Amino acid sequence: MKRFIVCICVVTFLSTATMAQSRSRRTTKHPATTAKTTTPTADAVAAVRTDGATRVANQIKSLSKFLYLVGGVVRGIEAIDAASKDGQASPTNEKNKAQLRASFTDFRIGLDSLEVYFRSTPELQPYYTKLVGSASGAATAEQQAAAGQFNQACNTMLGVVGRLTDVLVAMP
Repeated sequence: MKRFIVCICVVTFLSTATMAQSRSRRTTKHPATTAKTTTPTADAVAAVRTDGATRVANQIKSLSKFLYLVGGVVRGIEAIDAASKDGQASPTNEKNKAQLRASFTDFRIGLDSLEVYFRSTPELQPYYTKLVGSASGAATAEQQAAAGQFNQACNTMLGVVGRLTDVLVAMP
């Protein structure tokens, strides 16, 4: 009987040991993951700077052309206002004034978006400090135009053109 109990214990022990090791232990070697830092290449940085400089140059061109042409328009508006005898404004003249005011608003919006572009683009942020204030200058000109002070608004926009030129000069 002792033999029988010993046999049962041995069989139980072996089956338990086999059951305990039913799960095989494997160590798999995972490939090492390297942390890649995405640094923009010099070509990419140069392309972003060129794009920023092109945007500034386009604003300068548009503003310069506008300021060149608006002088004659303002003189015409003032002449029509001076010629009106009973103080009534000409409907055509009022339409011209409204279009002129809309042009100042359009330039302010364009300069706002240019400032946002420079502020939100890491490669252009060093030049943002020179650009900041252009949109507020355009907003001042917009207010002056809304008040009918078109000559003063044009002079304010000349200051904006100067600021944009400074940005362009600062960019390599």
